[in-house]
Amino acid sequence: MTRWDLIAEHIGAATGESFQVRRQRPVGGGCINRAAVVEDGGRAFFVKLNAPERLDMFEAESEGLAALAAARAIRVPDPVCVGLAGGESFLVMERLDLGGRLDGERAGRQLAALHRVTAERFGWHRDNTIGSTPQLNAPHPDWVAFWRERRLGPQLALAAANGHRGRLQSDGERLLSRLDTLVGHAPPPSLLHGDLWGGNIGATPEGEPVIFDPAVYHGDREADLAMTELFGGFGSRFQAAYREAWPLDPAYAVRRVLYNLYHVLNHLNLFGGGYLQQSQSMIERLLAETA
Repeated sequence: MTRWDLIAEHIGAATGESFQVRRQRPVGGGCINRAAVVEDGGRAFFVKLNAPERLDMFEAESEGLAALAAARAIRVPDPVCVGLAGGESFLVMERLDLGGRLDGERAGRQLAALHRVTAERFGWHRDNTIGSTPQLNAPHPDWVAFWRERRLGPQLALAAANGHRGRLQSDGERLLSRLDTLVGHAPPPSLLHGDLWGGNIGATPEGEPVIFDPAVYHGDREADLAMTELFGGFGSRFQAAYREAWPLDPAYAVRRVLYNLYHVLNHLNLFGGGYLQQSQSMIERLLAETA
């Protein structure tokens, strides 16, 4: 049996309806995975593919999509099945047409509704990945400690292992010791998408917002919102609608830098030295806030 035959069997077992891949076409899958749309003439599914050792990554993504879907706040592609076939790991999910124009106001309100879904502790029941980097989610009752021990600390350690030592590490250690002052509030553990940049949101032809490629955990809602401002793509209507639904206090301006530092450090670790100066500048700005 071919890889596609095996994946078709998994789809049939998961949906309770026989499925045969009569057509498969490659589509964009980001910088980490390969992807394809498979069709049988009546139904179509979106399939991500990667090396077999990435199965755990796909299992975590599938569970993350299910958690976001269960919140019933903003649409996500429904996960269908995950497994191994033909020497590769795969994740099958609902195939959605995302060619529509995003309704920013609707997306802002829906993200605020998602963030009102909370848990007792920060983190999640399993680790997952941010890009291809392991993301540690062991639950913790204290947000500052979680951010220090599960987010910034591991990224700085990985940067050191990648050869980025010296000033980045010394300033980074000073920053870790000042997180209580920089965070300055006790947020509820909101359900987060976790990797909410402009490439991970789209819209159906009717304009319904859809988020995908999550790195789910429970944390400060501002960490999600901060990333929507890191690379752009969400627009002023989105930002205004979110703030109308759930206002922010002025200290968010500093926390935005702190939370986005995690993603910039991750880009440094994934893509190299082009992000070193940006990481250093963000750390310097944060240290100046505590001087």
